[in-house]
Amino acid sequence: MARIGFVGLGNMGGPMARNLVKAGHTVIGFDIVPDALARAVAGGVTAAGSAAEAARGGADFVITMLPAGEHVRDAWLGSGGMAAASDPGAVLVDCSTIDVATAREVAAAVGRPMLDAPVSGGVMGAEAATLTFMVGGPAEAFARAEPILQAMGRNVLHCGEAGAGQAAKTCNNMVLAATMIVTCEAFTLAEKLGLSHQALFDVMSKSSGQSWSLTTYCPVPGPVPASPANRDYKPGFAAALMAKDLGLSQEAAQSVGIETPLGAHAHALYRRFLEQGGGEADFSGIIRMLRGGG
Repeated sequence: MARIGFVGLGNMGGPMARNLVKAGHTVIGFDIVPDALARAVAGGVTAAGSAAEAARGGADFVITMLPAGEHVRDAWLGSGGMAAASDPGAVLVDCSTIDVATAREVAAAVGRPMLDAPVSGGVMGAEAATLTFMVGGPAEAFARAEPILQAMGRNVLHCGEAGAGQAAKTCNNMVLAATMIVTCEAFTLAEKLGLSHQALFDVMSKSSGQSWSLTTYCPVPGPVPASPANRDYKPGFAAALMAKDLGLSQEAAQSVGIETPLGAHAHALYRRFLEQGGGEADFSGIIRMLRGGG
């Protein structure tokens, strides 16, 4: 079993760290939020006093799950001191969702093998250990880290060199956002036409309108009991996080000189949803705004 440092124990990182403990690994964790650290400790994680402390001590793997690129850069290269503190033989893994440029910058600067490994699956996937990991970085480091990632997820996919994991996540979530919006629009139109939610679900789930947004995350109550729509749109995957990811997709598109019109429009709609107070709702909750014609 491995010794693992884990920094960032919030809604995603906390259950991920607990699943590593369940798999028999020793996890040394840190979070700047005391309640998040306390919950992780209750789940078997050993508390560290700082990010650097979590990274040192002979850890075989060091993992971060942080909100944004600036936090990742600071944790590894700045005041967090994780790169300097970690063992030269440790595999470093960042599971945050950040911009491709920062992922590549940090990987080049840490001075040892590092993987960018953002996830898909939301809080439910983190709790159930069914996440999908999209991984960029050296093949040898990926081979070492794969069993560790498998303790937290169902699918672990090597996408290429540094930054490739973030690139895959950015493209995937742009599609997810646009698909969720048009699924919400379809249910809104069906309501106006007098078609029941269940009838539309039964048709779409068995025909060309089928998608993950429909069959796993249906944005109306009833057809998919586990979807956030049945919990008053408690996330799941918060709309604020989707807006952040769409912003990353637009930054990426601009950096390579292309336009993604549907992705850009999805970003605009989610920004509007946030302005209307929807940021803490699940991203499927945007149906409420679309029903109102916003």
